[in-house]
Amino acid sequence: MLPWTIYISFAGALVSALCPKDKPVLARWFALVVSVAGLAIAVGGYAAGFSQPRQVFPQVFIDALWVPSMGIHFLLAADGISRVLVLLTGIAAVAGVLFSWNVDLRTNQFFAFYLALIGGVYGVFLSGDLFLLFVFYEIAIVPKYFLIAIWGSTRREYGAMKLALYSFTGSAMVLIGLLAAYVTAGSHSTALAALANAGLPVRFQMWCFPLVFVGFAILAGMWPFHTWAPTGHVAAPTAASMLLAGVVMKLGAYGCLRVGIGLFPHGLDSWGFTLLGLASWRDVFAWLAVIGIVYGALVALAQTDFKFVIGYSSVSHMGFVLLGLMTLNQIGVDGAVLQMFSHGIIAGLLFAIVGRVVYDRTHTRQFAELGPMHLSRRLPFAAWAFVFAGVASMGLPGFSGFVAELQVLVGAWQANPWWTIVSGIGIIVGVAYIWRALQKAFFSDVLPTAHELEAEQHHKLAPITWPEIAGVVLLGACTLAAGLYPRILLDQIEPAVKTLLAGGAQ
Repeated sequence: MLPWTIYISFAGALVSALCPKDKPVLARWFALVVSVAGLAIAVGGYAAGFSQPRQVFPQVFIDALWVPSMGIHFLLAADGISRVLVLLTGIAAVAGVLFSWNVDLRTNQFFAFYLALIGGVYGVFLSGDLFLLFVFYEIAIVPKYFLIAIWGSTRREYGAMKLALYSFTGSAMVLIGLLAAYVTAGSHSTALAALANAGLPVRFQMWCFPLVFVGFAILAGMWPFHTWAPTGHVAAPTAASMLLAGVVMKLGAYGCLRVGIGLFPHGLDSWGFTLLGLASWRDVFAWLAVIGIVYGALVALAQTDFKFVIGYSSVSHMGFVLLGLMTLNQIGVDGAVLQMFSHGIIAGLLFAIVGRVVYDRTHTRQFAELGPMHLSRRLPFAAWAFVFAGVASMGLPGFSGFVAELQVLVGAWQANPWWTIVSGIGIIVGVAYIWRALQKAFFSDVLPTAHELEAEQHHKLAPITWPEIAGVVLLGACTLAAGLYPRILLDQIEPAVKTLLAGGAQ
Protein backbone atom coordinates (compact mmCIF):
# COMPACT_ATOMS: atom_id res chain seq x y z
CA MET A 1 0.00 0.00 0.00
CA LEU A 2 2.58 2.59 1.07
CA PRO A 3 4.60 2.50 -2.19
CA TRP A 4 1.61 4.06 -3.91
CA THR A 5 2.44 7.32 -2.13
CA ILE A 6 5.55 7.46 -4.34
CA TYR A 7 3.82 6.46 -7.56
CA ILE A 8 0.90 8.84 -7.11
CA SER A 9 3.14 11.79 -6.25
CA PHE A 10 5.40 11.40 -9.28
CA ALA A 11 2.46 10.73 -11.59
CA GLY A 12 0.76 13.79 -10.15
CA ALA A 13 3.87 15.87 -10.79
CA LEU A 14 3.89 14.82 -14.44
CA VAL A 15 0.19 15.51 -14.95
CA SER A 16 0.48 18.85 -13.15
CA ALA A 17 3.29 19.91 -15.47
CA LEU A 18 1.02 19.15 -18.41
CA CYS A 19 -1.96 21.08 -17.01
CA PRO A 20 -2.98 24.22 -18.97
CA LYS A 21 -0.98 27.23 -17.80
CA ASP A 22 -4.05 29.47 -17.91
CA LYS A 23 -6.04 27.35 -15.46
CA PRO A 24 -4.41 27.80 -12.01
CA VAL A 25 -7.56 26.69 -10.20
CA LEU A 26 -7.37 23.30 -11.92
CA ALA A 27 -3.71 22.92 -10.90
CA ARG A 28 -4.51 23.76 -7.28
CA TRP A 29 -7.38 21.32 -6.98
CA PHE A 30 -5.44 18.60 -8.74
CA ALA A 31 -2.48 19.04 -6.38
CA LEU A 32 -4.84 18.93 -3.41
CA VAL A 33 -6.47 15.73 -4.65
CA VAL A 34 -3.08 14.08 -5.20
CA SER A 35 -1.75 15.13 -1.78
CA VAL A 36 -4.93 14.04 -0.01
CA ALA A 37 -4.72 10.68 -1.80
CA GLY A 38 -1.13 10.33 -0.60
CA LEU A 39 -2.18 11.18 2.96
CA ALA A 40 -5.04 8.67 2.83
CA ILE A 41 -2.62 5.94 1.74
CA ALA A 42 -0.14 6.99 4.45
CA VAL A 43 -2.86 6.81 7.11
CA GLY A 44 -4.01 3.42 5.82
CA GLY A 45 -0.46 2.11 5.75
CA TYR A 46 0.18 3.47 9.22
CA ALA A 47 -2.95 1.82 10.60
CA ALA A 48 -1.96 -1.46 8.92
CA GLY A 49 1.35 -1.29 10.78
CA PHE A 50 -0.42 -2.03 14.06
CA SER A 51 -1.45 -5.43 12.72
CA GLN A 52 2.13 -6.38 11.82
CA PRO A 53 4.16 -8.50 14.28
CA ARG A 54 6.24 -6.11 16.36
CA GLN A 55 9.36 -8.25 15.90
CA VAL A 56 9.30 -8.17 12.09
CA PHE A 57 11.63 -5.63 10.53
CA PRO A 58 10.98 -4.44 7.99
CA GLN A 59 7.78 -5.19 6.11
CA VAL A 60 8.84 -5.58 2.47
CA PHE A 61 6.42 -4.27 -0.16
CA ILE A 62 8.41 -4.85 -3.31
CA ASP A 63 11.86 -6.33 -3.98
CA ALA A 64 12.93 -6.43 -7.64
CA LEU A 65 16.47 -6.70 -8.95
CA TRP A 66 17.28 -3.34 -10.57
CA VAL A 67 21.00 -3.39 -11.48
CA PRO A 68 22.06 -7.06 -11.30
CA SER A 69 25.77 -6.41 -11.83
CA MET A 70 25.95 -4.38 -8.61
CA GLY A 71 23.23 -6.12 -6.63
CA ILE A 72 21.07 -3.00 -6.58
CA HIS A 73 17.42 -3.72 -5.80
CA PHE A 74 14.27 -1.68 -6.17
CA LEU A 75 13.42 -2.52 -2.59
CA LEU A 76 10.63 -0.69 -0.78
CA ALA A 77 10.00 -1.56 2.85
CA ALA A 78 8.85 0.07 6.07
CA ASP A 79 9.12 -0.27 9.82
CA GLY A 80 7.55 1.90 12.51
CA ILE A 81 10.02 4.74 12.00
CA SER A 82 9.33 4.85 8.27
CA ARG A 83 5.58 4.75 8.80
CA VAL A 84 5.64 7.70 11.19
CA LEU A 85 7.69 9.80 8.78
CA VAL A 86 5.57 8.82 5.77
CA LEU A 87 2.53 9.93 7.78
CA LEU A 88 4.29 13.23 8.56
CA THR A 89 5.03 13.72 4.85
CA GLY A 90 1.39 13.15 3.92
CA ILE A 91 0.19 15.70 6.47
CA ALA A 92 2.79 18.26 5.42
CA ALA A 93 1.96 17.75 1.75
CA VAL A 94 -1.73 18.50 2.23
CA ALA A 95 -1.04 21.50 4.47
CA GLY A 96 1.50 22.89 1.98
CA VAL A 97 -1.05 22.81 -0.86
CA LEU A 98 -3.64 24.56 1.31
CA PHE A 99 -1.21 27.35 2.16
CA SER A 100 -0.20 27.69 -1.51
CA TRP A 101 -3.72 28.36 -2.73
CA ASN A 102 -2.74 31.92 -3.70
CA VAL A 103 0.14 30.96 -6.02
CA ASP A 104 -0.60 32.53 -9.43
CA LEU A 105 2.80 32.45 -11.12
CA ARG A 106 3.15 29.33 -13.29
CA THR A 107 0.87 27.48 -10.92
CA ASN A 108 1.01 24.17 -12.76
CA GLN A 109 4.82 24.15 -12.70
CA PHE A 110 4.88 25.12 -9.02
CA PHE A 111 2.80 22.11 -8.06
CA ALA A 112 4.72 19.86 -10.44
CA PHE A 113 7.96 20.62 -8.59
CA TYR A 114 6.08 20.42 -5.29
CA LEU A 115 4.70 16.94 -5.94
CA ALA A 116 8.05 15.74 -7.29
CA LEU A 117 9.66 16.82 -4.03
CA ILE A 118 6.99 14.98 -2.04
CA GLY A 119 7.53 11.84 -4.13
CA GLY A 120 11.25 11.95 -3.46
CA VAL A 121 10.67 12.30 0.27
CA TYR A 122 8.27 9.36 0.35
CA GLY A 123 10.88 7.36 -1.56
CA VAL A 124 13.65 8.04 0.94
CA PHE A 125 11.55 6.94 3.90
CA LEU A 126 10.47 3.72 2.15
CA SER A 127 13.78 2.66 0.60
CA GLY A 128 15.22 -0.61 1.82
CA ASP A 129 18.16 -0.40 -0.58
CA LEU A 130 21.01 2.01 0.07
CA PHE A 131 21.48 3.04 -3.56
CA LEU A 132 17.73 3.52 -4.04
CA LEU A 133 17.61 5.66 -0.91
CA PHE A 134 20.40 7.83 -2.30
CA VAL A 135 18.59 8.20 -5.65
CA PHE A 136 15.39 9.40 -3.98
CA TYR A 137 17.47 11.64 -1.70
CA GLU A 138 18.97 13.37 -4.74
CA ILE A 139 15.59 13.62 -6.45
CA ALA A 140 14.24 15.49 -3.44
CA ILE A 141 17.04 18.07 -3.62
CA VAL A 142 16.43 19.25 -7.21
CA PRO A 143 12.83 20.55 -6.88
CA LYS A 144 13.82 22.50 -3.75
CA TYR A 145 16.14 24.67 -5.80
CA PHE A 146 13.51 25.63 -8.36
CA LEU A 147 10.76 26.20 -5.81
CA ILE A 148 12.95 28.76 -4.05
CA ALA A 149 14.69 30.30 -7.07
CA ILE A 150 11.47 30.90 -9.04
CA TRP A 151 8.75 31.42 -6.42
CA GLY A 152 10.83 32.65 -3.47
CA SER A 153 11.20 36.16 -2.09
CA THR A 154 14.12 37.63 -0.13
CA ARG A 155 17.43 36.88 -1.93
CA ARG A 156 15.78 33.85 -3.45
CA GLU A 157 18.53 32.95 -5.93
CA TYR A 158 21.18 33.20 -3.22
CA GLY A 159 19.10 31.13 -0.81
CA ALA A 160 18.36 28.49 -3.44
CA MET A 161 21.98 28.18 -4.54
CA LYS A 162 23.30 28.05 -0.98
CA LEU A 163 20.84 25.30 -0.08
CA ALA A 164 21.71 23.34 -3.22
CA LEU A 165 25.47 23.63 -2.67
CA TYR A 166 25.23 22.53 0.95
CA SER A 167 22.90 19.68 0.01
CA PHE A 168 25.07 18.38 -2.80
CA THR A 169 28.22 18.70 -0.68
CA GLY A 170 26.58 16.53 1.97
CA SER A 171 25.40 14.13 -0.74
CA ALA A 172 28.94 13.78 -2.08
CA MET A 173 30.20 12.88 1.40
CA VAL A 174 27.43 10.32 1.78
CA LEU A 175 28.12 8.82 -1.64
CA ILE A 176 31.83 8.36 -0.87
CA GLY A 177 30.97 6.61 2.38
CA LEU A 178 28.36 4.39 0.79
CA LEU A 179 30.65 3.32 -2.04
CA ALA A 180 33.38 2.56 0.47
CA ALA A 181 30.94 0.47 2.53
CA TYR A 182 29.75 -1.42 -0.56
CA VAL A 183 33.29 -2.28 -1.65
CA THR A 184 34.46 -3.14 1.87
CA ALA A 185 31.45 -5.37 2.55
CA GLY A 186 32.08 -7.41 -0.57
CA SER A 187 28.50 -8.63 -0.32
CA HIS A 188 27.56 -7.69 -3.88
CA SER A 189 24.35 -6.17 -2.59
CA THR A 190 23.31 -2.65 -1.67
CA ALA A 191 20.35 -3.73 0.46
CA LEU A 192 20.46 -2.11 3.88
CA ALA A 193 19.99 -5.47 5.63
CA ALA A 194 22.81 -7.09 3.66
CA LEU A 195 25.25 -4.30 4.39
CA ALA A 196 24.29 -4.17 8.07
CA ASN A 197 25.03 -7.87 8.40
CA ALA A 198 28.23 -7.79 6.32
CA GLY A 199 30.48 -7.39 9.36
CA LEU A 200 32.20 -4.16 8.32
CA PRO A 201 35.61 -3.84 10.09
CA VAL A 202 35.56 -1.69 13.21
CA ARG A 203 38.46 0.45 11.99
CA PHE A 204 36.59 1.11 8.74
CA GLN A 205 33.43 2.08 10.62
CA MET A 206 35.40 4.50 12.80
CA TRP A 207 36.34 6.70 9.83
CA CYS A 208 33.36 6.06 7.58
CA PHE A 209 30.71 6.83 10.20
CA PRO A 210 31.59 10.53 10.68
CA LEU A 211 31.81 11.02 6.91
CA VAL A 212 28.31 9.64 6.31
CA PHE A 213 26.82 11.13 9.47
CA VAL A 214 28.01 14.66 8.71
CA GLY A 215 26.89 14.30 5.09
CA PHE A 216 23.34 13.62 6.23
CA ALA A 217 23.50 15.96 9.24
CA ILE A 218 24.18 18.95 6.96
CA LEU A 219 20.63 18.60 5.65
CA ALA A 220 19.40 18.15 9.22
CA GLY A 221 20.77 21.59 10.10
CA MET A 222 23.53 20.48 12.48
CA TRP A 223 25.71 23.29 13.82
CA PRO A 224 28.06 24.59 12.34
CA PHE A 225 26.73 23.39 8.95
CA HIS A 226 23.34 24.96 9.57
CA THR A 227 23.68 28.31 7.81
CA TRP A 228 21.80 27.20 4.68
CA ALA A 229 18.67 26.57 6.76
CA PRO A 230 17.60 30.06 7.94
CA THR A 231 18.60 31.59 4.60
CA GLY A 232 16.72 28.93 2.66
CA HIS A 233 13.64 29.17 4.88
CA VAL A 234 13.43 32.94 4.50
CA ALA A 235 13.93 32.86 0.73
CA ALA A 236 11.47 30.03 0.12
CA PRO A 237 7.76 30.45 -0.61
CA THR A 238 5.50 29.39 2.23
CA ALA A 239 4.90 25.81 1.09
CA ALA A 240 8.60 25.28 0.40
CA SER A 241 9.47 26.66 3.86
CA MET A 242 6.98 24.26 5.38
CA LEU A 243 8.45 21.33 3.48
CA LEU A 244 12.05 22.34 4.21
CA ALA A 245 11.45 22.48 7.94
CA GLY A 246 8.72 19.85 8.01
CA VAL A 247 10.14 16.97 6.00
CA VAL A 248 13.34 17.82 4.09
CA MET A 249 15.40 18.41 7.24
CA LYS A 250 14.01 15.08 8.45
CA LEU A 251 15.62 13.37 5.46
CA GLY A 252 19.00 14.28 6.92
CA ALA A 253 18.07 13.11 10.41
CA TYR A 254 16.59 9.89 9.02
CA GLY A 255 19.80 9.24 7.08
CA CYS A 256 21.83 9.79 10.25
CA LEU A 257 19.74 7.17 12.04
CA ARG A 258 19.01 4.61 9.36
CA VAL A 259 22.35 4.71 7.54
CA GLY A 260 24.86 6.30 9.91
CA ILE A 261 23.93 4.49 13.10
CA GLY A 262 22.30 1.50 11.41
CA LEU A 263 25.25 0.55 9.20
CA PHE A 264 28.20 1.83 11.27
CA PRO A 265 27.30 1.21 14.93
CA HIS A 266 30.95 0.71 15.91
CA GLY A 267 31.76 4.13 14.53
CA LEU A 268 30.39 5.45 17.83
CA ASP A 269 32.75 3.36 19.95
CA SER A 270 35.43 4.95 22.11
CA TRP A 271 38.60 6.11 20.32
CA GLY A 272 40.75 4.74 23.12
CA PHE A 273 41.99 8.22 24.02
CA THR A 274 40.53 11.57 25.10
CA LEU A 275 40.92 14.86 23.25
CA LEU A 276 39.54 18.05 24.87
CA GLY A 277 37.25 15.89 26.96
CA LEU A 278 35.91 14.05 23.90
CA ALA A 279 36.42 10.30 23.74
CA SER A 280 34.30 9.26 20.72
CA TRP A 281 32.37 10.55 17.73
CA ARG A 282 29.31 10.17 19.92
CA ASP A 283 30.66 12.86 22.24
CA VAL A 284 31.56 15.12 19.33
CA PHE A 285 28.15 15.02 17.65
CA ALA A 286 26.23 15.17 20.91
CA TRP A 287 28.01 18.40 21.88
CA LEU A 288 27.50 19.82 18.39
CA ALA A 289 23.80 19.09 18.83
CA VAL A 290 23.76 20.79 22.23
CA ILE A 291 25.55 23.83 20.80
CA GLY A 292 22.98 23.92 18.00
CA ILE A 293 20.12 23.90 20.51
CA VAL A 294 21.52 26.84 22.47
CA TYR A 295 22.99 28.75 19.51
CA GLY A 296 19.82 28.53 17.42
CA ALA A 297 17.70 29.77 20.33
CA LEU A 298 20.03 32.68 21.14
CA VAL A 299 20.24 33.84 17.52
CA ALA A 300 16.46 33.56 17.15
CA LEU A 301 16.09 35.81 20.18
CA ALA A 302 18.11 38.55 18.47
CA GLN A 303 16.30 38.58 15.11
CA THR A 304 14.23 41.48 13.80
CA ASP A 305 12.80 39.53 10.84
CA PHE A 306 9.83 37.37 11.83
CA LYS A 307 10.70 34.52 9.47
CA PHE A 308 14.35 34.41 10.58
CA VAL A 309 13.09 33.78 14.12
CA ILE A 310 11.31 30.64 12.95
CA GLY A 311 14.26 29.68 10.74
CA TYR A 312 16.74 29.70 13.62
CA SER A 313 14.22 28.04 15.93
CA SER A 314 14.25 25.11 13.49
CA VAL A 315 18.01 24.82 13.92
CA SER A 316 17.50 24.72 17.69
CA HIS A 317 14.73 22.13 17.61
CA MET A 318 16.56 19.90 15.14
CA GLY A 319 19.39 19.90 17.67
CA PHE A 320 17.09 17.88 19.95
CA VAL A 321 16.69 15.29 17.19
CA LEU A 322 20.45 14.88 16.76
CA LEU A 323 21.02 14.84 20.52
CA GLY A 324 18.40 12.13 20.91
CA LEU A 325 20.14 10.02 18.29
CA MET A 326 23.46 10.35 20.09
CA THR A 327 22.06 9.08 23.38
CA LEU A 328 22.02 5.59 21.80
CA ASN A 329 19.42 4.47 24.34
CA GLN A 330 15.80 3.49 23.78
CA ILE A 331 14.09 6.50 25.32
CA GLY A 332 16.43 9.04 23.73
CA VAL A 333 16.16 7.68 20.19
CA ASP A 334 12.40 7.23 20.60
CA GLY A 335 12.26 10.91 21.53
CA ALA A 336 14.39 11.85 18.51
CA VAL A 337 11.99 10.15 16.09
CA LEU A 338 8.98 11.63 17.86
CA GLN A 339 10.67 15.04 17.70
CA MET A 340 11.05 14.60 13.92
CA PHE A 341 7.28 14.26 13.66
CA SER A 342 6.54 16.98 16.21
CA HIS A 343 8.89 19.56 14.74
CA GLY A 344 7.64 18.81 11.23
CA ILE A 345 4.09 19.68 12.28
CA ILE A 346 4.83 22.67 14.53
CA ALA A 347 7.46 24.29 12.29
CA GLY A 348 5.14 23.88 9.31
CA LEU A 349 2.39 25.68 11.21
CA LEU A 350 4.70 28.51 12.31
CA PHE A 351 6.03 29.07 8.78
CA ALA A 352 2.49 29.00 7.39
CA ILE A 353 1.31 31.69 9.80
CA VAL A 354 4.33 33.92 9.27
CA GLY A 355 4.73 33.44 5.52
CA ARG A 356 1.19 33.05 4.23
CA VAL A 357 -1.20 34.54 6.77
CA VAL A 358 0.93 37.53 7.83
CA TYR A 359 3.53 38.33 5.15
CA ASP A 360 1.28 37.90 2.11
CA ARG A 361 -1.09 40.49 3.62
CA THR A 362 1.29 42.97 5.22
CA HIS A 363 4.21 42.55 2.77
CA THR A 364 6.70 42.88 5.61
CA ARG A 365 8.31 40.59 8.18
CA GLN A 366 10.08 43.32 10.17
CA PHE A 367 8.92 43.60 13.76
CA ALA A 368 9.38 47.37 13.67
CA GLU A 369 6.81 47.59 10.87
CA LEU A 370 4.46 44.88 12.12
CA GLY A 371 4.16 46.33 15.63
CA PRO A 372 2.22 49.51 14.74
CA MET A 373 -0.21 47.47 12.60
CA HIS A 374 -1.71 45.87 15.74
CA LEU A 375 -2.39 42.60 14.00
CA SER A 376 -4.08 41.12 17.06
CA ARG A 377 -6.98 43.43 16.20
CA ARG A 378 -6.76 43.36 12.41
CA LEU A 379 -5.86 39.65 12.06
CA PRO A 380 -7.10 38.00 15.26
CA PHE A 381 -7.08 34.55 13.65
CA ALA A 382 -3.37 34.90 12.87
CA ALA A 383 -2.59 36.16 16.36
CA TRP A 384 -4.30 33.34 18.19
CA ALA A 385 -3.07 30.73 15.74
CA PHE A 386 0.49 31.90 16.49
CA VAL A 387 -0.21 31.77 20.23
CA PHE A 388 -1.28 28.15 19.77
CA ALA A 389 1.72 27.27 17.58
CA GLY A 390 4.07 29.21 19.83
CA VAL A 391 3.17 27.40 23.04
CA ALA A 392 3.42 24.11 21.12
CA SER A 393 6.92 25.11 19.99
CA MET A 394 7.88 25.96 23.57
CA GLY A 395 6.97 22.42 24.62
CA LEU A 396 3.89 23.10 26.71
CA PRO A 397 2.43 19.86 28.15
CA GLY A 398 -0.39 18.61 25.98
CA PHE A 399 1.49 19.22 22.74
CA SER A 400 3.74 16.82 20.85
CA GLY A 401 6.90 18.85 21.49
CA PHE A 402 6.67 18.30 25.25
CA VAL A 403 6.68 14.51 25.04
CA ALA A 404 9.40 14.42 22.38
CA GLU A 405 11.82 16.81 24.09
CA LEU A 406 11.21 15.26 27.50
CA GLN A 407 12.21 11.84 26.19
CA VAL A 408 15.32 13.28 24.52
CA LEU A 409 16.36 15.04 27.72
CA VAL A 410 15.80 11.94 29.86
CA GLY A 411 17.82 9.86 27.41
CA ALA A 412 20.54 12.51 27.36
CA TRP A 413 20.66 12.56 31.17
CA GLN A 414 21.20 8.81 31.19
CA ALA A 415 24.07 9.19 28.72
CA ASN A 416 25.67 12.39 30.05
CA PRO A 417 23.86 14.73 32.49
CA TRP A 418 25.80 17.74 31.18
CA TRP A 419 24.10 17.38 27.79
CA THR A 420 20.73 17.84 29.47
CA ILE A 421 21.87 20.69 31.71
CA VAL A 422 23.29 22.78 28.87
CA SER A 423 20.34 21.97 26.58
CA GLY A 424 18.06 23.39 29.26
CA ILE A 425 19.44 26.84 28.45
CA GLY A 426 18.10 26.48 24.93
CA ILE A 427 14.64 25.58 26.26
CA ILE A 428 14.54 28.68 28.46
CA VAL A 429 15.69 30.93 25.63
CA GLY A 430 13.11 29.24 23.40
CA VAL A 431 10.33 30.52 25.63
CA ALA A 432 11.84 34.01 25.42
CA TYR A 433 12.09 34.25 21.63
CA ILE A 434 8.57 32.94 21.08
CA TRP A 435 7.02 35.41 23.51
CA ARG A 436 9.17 38.22 22.11
CA ALA A 437 8.03 37.47 18.57
CA LEU A 438 4.42 37.19 19.70
CA GLN A 439 4.53 40.52 21.48
CA LYS A 440 6.35 42.43 18.75
CA ALA A 441 4.34 41.05 15.82
CA PHE A 442 0.83 40.86 17.24
CA PHE A 443 0.47 42.53 20.65
CA SER A 444 2.84 45.47 20.42
CA ASP A 445 2.15 48.56 22.52
CA VAL A 446 3.71 50.81 19.87
CA LEU A 447 1.23 53.51 18.90
CA PRO A 448 0.68 54.01 15.17
CA THR A 449 1.47 57.37 13.62
CA ALA A 450 -1.21 59.52 11.98
CA HIS A 451 0.03 58.37 8.59
CA GLU A 452 -0.18 54.72 9.64
CA LEU A 453 -3.72 55.21 10.98
CA GLU A 454 -4.79 56.76 7.70
CA ALA A 455 -3.18 53.95 5.74
CA GLU A 456 -4.93 51.39 7.94
CA GLN A 457 -8.32 52.94 7.22
CA HIS A 458 -7.75 52.85 3.47
CA HIS A 459 -5.98 49.49 3.31
CA LYS A 460 -7.98 46.64 4.74
CA LEU A 461 -6.13 43.36 5.11
CA ALA A 462 -7.55 40.48 3.09
CA PRO A 463 -9.81 38.17 5.09
CA ILE A 464 -8.66 34.75 6.19
CA THR A 465 -9.48 32.12 3.57
CA TRP A 466 -10.89 28.61 4.00
CA PRO A 467 -7.65 26.89 2.88
CA GLU A 468 -5.74 28.76 5.59
CA ILE A 469 -8.27 27.80 8.25
CA ALA A 470 -8.22 24.18 7.09
CA GLY A 471 -4.40 24.09 7.13
CA VAL A 472 -4.17 25.53 10.64
CA VAL A 473 -6.80 23.12 11.94
CA LEU A 474 -5.06 20.12 10.32
CA LEU A 475 -1.62 20.89 11.75
CA GLY A 476 -2.97 22.04 15.10
CA ALA A 477 -5.02 18.88 15.53
CA CYS A 478 -1.99 16.71 14.75
CA THR A 479 0.29 18.27 17.36
CA LEU A 480 -2.49 18.06 19.95
CA ALA A 481 -3.29 14.45 19.14
CA ALA A 482 0.36 13.39 19.39
CA GLY A 483 0.77 15.37 22.60
CA LEU A 484 -2.34 14.11 24.36
CA TYR A 485 -1.93 10.49 23.24
CA PRO A 486 1.70 9.91 22.20
CA ARG A 487 1.20 6.13 22.29
CA ILE A 488 -0.39 6.38 18.86
CA LEU A 489 3.10 7.12 17.50
CA LEU A 490 5.34 5.53 20.11
CA ASP A 491 3.72 2.10 19.75
CA GLN A 492 5.19 1.97 16.25
CA ILE A 493 8.40 3.86 16.96
CA GLU A 494 9.58 1.84 19.97
CA PRO A 495 9.86 -1.67 18.46
CA ALA A 496 11.57 -0.30 15.33
CA VAL A 497 14.10 1.66 17.39
CA LYS A 498 14.73 -1.35 19.64
CA THR A 499 15.48 -3.51 16.62
CA LEU A 500 17.73 -0.93 14.99
CA LEU A 501 19.75 -0.33 18.17
CA ALA A 502 20.08 -4.06 18.74
CA GLY A 503 21.37 -5.00 15.32
CA GLY A 504 21.39 -2.18 12.83
CA ALA A 505 19.22 -2.47 9.74
CA GLN A 506 18.63 -6.19 9.79
